[in-house]
Amino acid sequence: MIVPAEVVDYDPRWPLWFEEIRARLTPYVTGFVVEHVGSTAVPGLAAKPIIDVDIVVPSPELVPQVIGRLTEAGYRHEGDQGIPGRQAFTLPPDAVHYHHLYVVVEGNKAHLDHVVLRDHLRADAADRERYAARKRELAHLLTTDRTAYVSGKGALVEELLARAGGSRAADGSGRSGA
Repeated sequence: MIVPAEVVDYDPRWPLWFEEIRARLTPYVTGFVVEHVGSTAVPGLAAKPIIDVDIVVPSPELVPQVIGRLTEAGYRHEGDQGIPGRQAFTLPPDAVHYHHLYVVVEGNKAHLDHVVLRDHLRADAADRERYAARKRELAHLLTTDRTAYVSGKGALVEELLARAGGSRAADGSGRSGA
């Protein structure tokens, strides 16, 4: 499956794509929350057509169990990819839609950064448009330097998280950069 390398206008099919992905995941992660996060979860927000999915587990002790279940489903575990508290996976060969899949512990910084940013952008049209404009400005990097694309959004993401009240982990520790 080819990785999408463009920022496009919001597509009302994205929530439907998420539901299809969730349906395929459900037999492997029964009992855990499967949540649509990222830009495609924000109506009206321009985004890469990549569905971001968090599988939320209630405790760190359950992470290895979920990693095993996802491996059975054809996903390959990629570690935290430099973001503590977030385990990432590559797609199985029969994936229905391109997506990023993560396992996060409920209330940890990685989980809250996803949810706080998503919810803020859903509620604040001006910040949603600022974020879309920044992504469009950086979109040319998607075909040459995805790391620079992500880094280029970093300061604005930090600002938006701070405006939203920040995401504090359940243990009261600070917030991570999304």
